[in-house]
Amino acid sequence: MDLHGIGPSGAARLLVEVADVTRFPDRSHFASWNGTAPIDASSGDQVRHRLSRAGNRQINRVLHIMATVQLRNPTEGRAYFDRKNATGKTSMEAMRALKRRLADVVYRQMISDVTAVVTGSGGHRGTSTNSSVASSHPHASSSEKSLPEPAGSKPKASARTTS
Repeated sequence: MDLHGIGPSGAARLLVEVADVTRFPDRSHFASWNGTAPIDASSGDQVRHRLSRAGNRQINRVLHIMATVQLRNPTEGRAYFDRKNATGKTSMEAMRALKRRLADVVYRQMISDVTAVVTGSGGHRGTSTNSSVASSHPHASSSEKSLPEPAGSKPKASARTTS
């Protein structure tokens, strides 16, 4: 929620849909997954790119809302959009470029959040400092302890003996 244009519901949607951001090797894979990577739509001498209709539409919507909020306020996103318009891009092309840039910003923020969790919690992602995994002497309950030996396939001798 530290990013301008991401509210509680947008942040929750990002966390739920993305889950583990480290599954994306880089920002380009993340952009392709969420549908903000540009697709070539050129024809003849006309060189154009458009937004992908594929990808995760819910994340694409979160990024679209983020872009819209940034365009309403004097932010870096608004300045970037204005620079793209000044170079001859249409409003739709400038919006596509802004959404791609915001996807990079979101990816970078999520990676830095994961890195902060890993380095601050004892070495394992998802553990807290009071977790048994993070301590030097892990404790195990009786159900987590290993059995002394595997169960044998030989039947045991009967308790009744003949005389």
